[in-house]
Amino acid sequence: MRGLRELAVTAICFTALWAAMWGLAHYSYWLSLLVAIPAAGFLVRLFLIQHDCGHGTLFTRKTVNDWIGRVLGVLTLTPYDYWRNSHAQHHASSGNLDRRGIGDIDLLTVTEYAALPRWRRFKYRLYRHPVVMFGLGPTYLFVLQHRLPLGAARGDKAAHISAYATNLGIAALVGIMVASLGWWQFLQIHAPITIAAASLGVWLFYVQHQFEDTYWCRSRDWSSSTAALQGSSYYDLPAPLRWLTANIGMHHVHHLSSRIPFYRLPAVLREWPELGDVHRLTIRESLDCVKLTLWDEASQRLVSFRQAAALRRAGAAIAG
Repeated sequence: MRGLRELAVTAICFTALWAAMWGLAHYSYWLSLLVAIPAAGFLVRLFLIQHDCGHGTLFTRKTVNDWIGRVLGVLTLTPYDYWRNSHAQHHASSGNLDRRGIGDIDLLTVTEYAALPRWRRFKYRLYRHPVVMFGLGPTYLFVLQHRLPLGAARGDKAAHISAYATNLGIAALVGIMVASLGWWQFLQIHAPITIAAASLGVWLFYVQHQFEDTYWCRSRDWSSSTAALQGSSYYDLPAPLRWLTANIGMHHVHHLSSRIPFYRLPAVLREWPELGDVHRLTIRESLDCVKLTLWDEASQRLVSFRQAAALRRAGAAIAG
């Protein structure tokens, strides 16, 4: 019942805010845009409920989790079955340098980056630029890339079925909304919500693993429990934001045991208060994570491009 209540409250609030934007747009579109921010927050919360369905934790029956997740995938523009499988691989390999590339933000080591030709270094720097990482990239990911799984999923029949079924659901829902409101008014309302929600979602995922003293190592030394506690942050948000983001900031606990539903994570921290000091990040501290772009295997920390260049110069001076 708790999972159903969380879903109902979130869906009702999102629908009400969407309707409020539509109503306000008749008087002032700029005023309606202000409502897009909390609406995007509730869309992110729907995605995080979908996330818990993918872990099989929100409802007791797997079938219910899966079908709720698939329906939510139409709203979040995320093919549920494809995403669930790639996210499971993320949990199984997070922090493993030899198993990067599925469900992760792309990351190179200092050595790998230095060995790239100039054009590929430019591409990586562009990918890691904040405007791309948190602006253009999230919109591309949710609006376009999820419509047709590429990369490792290119030959995966199940991934394509998941994507095509989600696309049909999206087309049906958009068709109903457009028939009711018209293309222009639908886009005026829903596009800002989608863009803001995509950026917020990617930001949350980014700060969960991209901080200075995170955890990355080779397969021979990798440990799932160590990766959970050392490679995942505790994003300590104010209480209203903790609720809105479904406690996903308690990410180290989630990676330690993904079978715990999001609404029980605070109880885990209360019972084991020592977990509250493990890689704790405040909002202000998290902003410094944006500049961290490369993993330095020697010092076991994430560094910026500038720091990586300094490390290379120091290494060259010692070798010389």
